Amino acid sequence: MTGVLREYRSFGRPVRLMVLNQFTINLGFYMLMPYLAMHLSGELALAGWLVGLVLGVRNFAQQGMFLIGGTLADRFGCKPLIVAGCALRTAGFALLGLVDTVPALIIASAATGFAGALFNPAVRAYVARDAGPRRVEAFALFNVFYQAGILLGPVVGLGLTALDFRLTCLVAAGVFAVLTVLQIRSLPHQEAPPRQAVRVTRVWRSILANRPFLLFSLAMVGSYVLSFQVYLALPLEARRVMGPGPAGTAVVTALFAVSAGLAVAGQLRVTALFKRKLGPGGSLVAGLAMMSAAFLPPALTSGSGAAPTVAALLTSAILLALGTAVVFPFEMDTIVRLSGDHLVATHYGLYNTVVGIGILLGNLFTGTALDLARAAGTPALPWLALTVIGIACAAYVHRLTRSEVERSAAAVPSP
Repeated sequence: MTGVLREYRSFGRPVRLMVLNQFTINLGFYMLMPYLAMHLSGELALAGWLVGLVLGVRNFAQQGMFLIGGTLADRFGCKPLIVAGCALRTAGFALLGLVDTVPALIIASAATGFAGALFNPAVRAYVARDAGPRRVEAFALFNVFYQAGILLGPVVGLGLTALDFRLTCLVAAGVFAVLTVLQIRSLPHQEAPPRQAVRVTRVWRSILANRPFLLFSLAMVGSYVLSFQVYLALPLEARRVMGPGPAGTAVVTALFAVSAGLAVAGQLRVTALFKRKLGPGGSLVAGLAMMSAAFLPPALTSGSGAAPTVAALLTSAILLALGTAVVFPFEMDTIVRLSGDHLVATHYGLYNTVVGIGILLGNLFTGTALDLARAAGTPALPWLALTVIGIACAAYVHRLTRSEVERSAAAVPSP
């Protein structure tokens, strides 16, 4: 913790404010979202497809609108988009706690999702610009606070939801209301480059013509498919072997705690070590290889008893957390380099949209493969397939870092 505080103090006020901002964003989000499905299906007695619709609208509004949010941040500045996103999420979370009709719930869910699309690219672009040559270290610190919010949010939400889910919604809305005021009063305006009257479609075409950036985005889709399995494949396997009762819940909670806890405790040391030993390109490949290896323990223990399976799942969560900790700061830095430090928020927005589509398709593949493989008596196959995806992703990124990625984007087309 001393190292985290020392690193935190080494940055200027804007970066310090942004990492605290991200911690609070995740605290508010994760105190509510893990319990929303339970509220919709339980207290409001909505059918399963309606629960899926409400949750799906939120995800689509966020993932599908990242490019819009990034483009607006580059056009009007990061601070207005961060403020607008926090204000919109305040309204969305408050509405979730106050309404019980499906149309109103869909509006509230869409608002919370679009809010994330507004501030997510803007926050990352703000950090990248203010940190300058210390981007890698800034994003390592960013991930410490990001994961700390994920770790603490569900704990706070559990206590509030035990009293009343509506209280959870209103407290989460209050957190974002405070954030909104804080950004307005304390977040410095960044000096933005002069804007030209350029059509948005022309801006997007210029980014789509940035071949190194697009190849890197596609290559990194696999890493997000793998890292997301801590929310999908690992919990499903834990509940399969331990049952849906308290034992299964305890294992799932342990998986989340291990994943976030390792990032909080070790992110800064991991980043410093890999930057010194392997550099950006080598660190990306090593982190992806580590994530790929995370699925070998479940593959090797599939069909075994509860104890070996739980041990394998925890080992998998540890390797995924470490691999993600290695990859994230260098990944964020690479996006800036490939953008040529131009239209950074828009590049982040498109990148998030691409990986969001990848996560959707990857989850459909993984969920279907787990069911089919178990029915066919070959439960190890989906885990091995995930390992192969990771190897392919690492190999592709290695190829890119030896060619176009390491050349940065010296000739990024201008809109």
